[in-house]
Amino acid sequence: MPDPAPLLTIGQVAERTGLSVHALRFYEREGVLVDPVRRDPGGRRLYSENDVDWLTVCVILRASGMPLPAIRRYTELVREGDGNEEERLTLLRAHRERLTAQIGDLARCLDLVDHKVGVYEDVLAGRAAPCRPASAG
Repeated sequence: MPDPAPLLTIGQVAERTGLSVHALRFYEREGVLVDPVRRDPGGRRLYSENDVDWLTVCVILRASGMPLPAIRRYTELVREGDGNEEERLTLLRAHRERLTAQIGDLARCLDLVDHKVGVYEDVLAGRAAPCRPASAG
C-alpha cells in the first residue's frame, strides 16, 4: 500500500497558493476551508493536497471579486455534501453575472484608454495637432 500523500506546512502552502501565512490563518478562522486543518504533535498546522486545491479555488473566487461571505457560504455547501447543488449553482451564477457586468465595464474603459493612446501616438508622430484643454485631454 502506498504511503499517503505528505502533509504540508503552512509555509509550504503559503508558497504554493501565493497567500501569506497570515491570510491562511485568516481563511481558517473565517471558515472557508472545507476540511478542518490538522495539527502536528507540536500544534503546527498541516495541510493536504486537497486543502491546497480548495484554497486555490478560494483564491481565484476572491480575486474575481467574490465577497468572503459568499465564499464561506459556498464552502459550507460543499462541506454539506450532495443534495445542495442547486444552491451552489445559484450562488455561482450570480457571481458570474457580476463578473460579466464587470467585464463589460472594463471593456468600455479599455476602449476609452485605447482611443486616448491612439490620440497621443498620433500627436507624437506628428499626424495630429496637440490636444486642447477643452477637448477632455
